Amino acid sequence: MAEGTLFLGIAEPAWRLGAFLTAFAVLAVLELSHPRLERPEFMRALKARRWVTNLSILVASSVLLRIAFPAAATGVAIWAEARGLGILPHLGVSPFLAGLVALVVLDFAIWLEHVIFHKVPLLWRAHRVHHSDPGVDLTTALRFHPLEILLSMVWKSVVIILLGAPALAVLIFEIVLNAGAMFNHANLRLPPKSDRLLRQVIVTPDMHRIHHSVERRETDSNYGFNLSVWDRLFATYVAHPESGDDAIETGLKAFGRVEPVKLAWSLLLPFRRG
Repeated sequence: MAEGTLFLGIAEPAWRLGAFLTAFAVLAVLELSHPRLERPEFMRALKARRWVTNLSILVASSVLLRIAFPAAATGVAIWAEARGLGILPHLGVSPFLAGLVALVVLDFAIWLEHVIFHKVPLLWRAHRVHHSDPGVDLTTALRFHPLEILLSMVWKSVVIILLGAPALAVLIFEIVLNAGAMFNHANLRLPPKSDRLLRQVIVTPDMHRIHHSVERRETDSNYGFNLSVWDRLFATYVAHPESGDDAIETGLKAFGRVEPVKLAWSLLLPFRRG
């Protein structure tokens, strides 16, 4: 194993934590200064509890993930690389091109995983923890049940090993995925021209917020986290919610707006009937 790859594995937690804290801080400030949805008093009163619950779910998911995968996805890539596994190494693809291919394939894999979590009832039970959040902001991007995070890592690991994705590309992808998810969940108002331009390539807040609509037709759309091309390619793209970008209602009607902000309720949701 090359020394650079070994160092990458050791430094992975620091790189990811630093990128996460930076993105979180910047987006939190932007949400305060340029909010898309002006919350009524009821929702503002729930915001502190939402943040505590969503961040607590993040901590629980992170602890479980580090127990099961101590070096996370980057560690899986390093393990596969040390054994010469994967399609790209066997084809003799250059490291740079292999990295680009890995970034695109991994993004599609996450899009596909997201669709499957919506379509398979057993998986939806875990994913609905994310959708039950009555408000949508950057902390919603962190609100994934530990079971879903674990299953997602297993799926990513399979893709990484089969592909032979370079470890550096995997680390970059994980950082971009996390920052991108916080960005497109942010309660952030972008200038209309900027939004139209950006969503030709990446998923914007207005585009992804439609996915969190209480309307089922809109929930079953805009599955992307990074690249917007997949929803356009597979005809799951919706440009604007029927109620309008400023009046969209988010969450899951079946669970209301009070219970989902409770930590214990949220963690037990996958095991509840209905």
